[in-house]
Amino acid sequence: MEHFEDQPNLDVLAERVSLSPFHFQKVFRVWAGVSPKEFLQFVTVSHAKRLLKESTLLDTTYSLGLSGTGRLHDLFIKMEAMTPGEYKRGGEGLVLQYEVFPSSFGDILLVSSDRGIQSLQFIDSLEKGILDIKNEFPNALWKEGESHLHQKIKDYFQKWILPKTPIPLYVYGTEFQLKVWNSLLKIPMGSVCTYGDIANAIGQTSAQRAVGTAIGKNPIAYLIPCHRVIQTSGLFGGYRWDPNRKRMIIAWEQSKLSSPNNDLLEKIH
Repeated sequence: MEHFEDQPNLDVLAERVSLSPFHFQKVFRVWAGVSPKEFLQFVTVSHAKRLLKESTLLDTTYSLGLSGTGRLHDLFIKMEAMTPGEYKRGGEGLVLQYEVFPSSFGDILLVSSDRGIQSLQFIDSLEKGILDIKNEFPNALWKEGESHLHQKIKDYFQKWILPKTPIPLYVYGTEFQLKVWNSLLKIPMGSVCTYGDIANAIGQTSAQRAVGTAIGKNPIAYLIPCHRVIQTSGLFGGYRWDPNRKRMIIAWEQSKLSSPNNDLLEKIH
């Protein structure tokens, strides 16, 4: 994704991953639902600007109520806030189970307790990912392995199957951060909005910079879809788990929704 602005051709892309152009195109279509050439159109600034223009997010999502994939996403996530006292104790009394698994967007480190998902992040290094979350909860008891809740998360990321019961998130944040994160849950798949849109949605129109900071602190990748917030200019902006991954995820969602053979919506519905 580093050279997306150059719009590299099929031969260049295939050579980069040591595959023949034919095999690369075949594998890529399975992943994205469209050809590499079509996919690259979704990562341009001009396409992002067009998405923002076409977006009726403020009218439909915040005024008229959610529908479709956005509504379903909002319903299958249940967020509970950890109290300041609990957070201050550094996870004392919590048993935190962790697991790493592959997804369409890279390896995911998943951490949960009996209260819900505490952290979900894309990682390039397991050691660093574990160290970061252990520093946040130094007094918790840590165990490696999967659970029923973990399996639901893996089914979602690997098969795009929605769970029959809501996924509980158990996160710590300030009142402002929690407002922002709840607002992010209302952005439908395939849509994007700006930092200003989120500030308006929570009733703090002048807090765009603070909104950006809160988004950068989001502890739950993808499920709290902070990747769908971009700059007014159409630039994709920063992302806690690598700006190139943000471009890739937005383009993947766009390509899946635009593909004539797409069954993603059927699975989500």
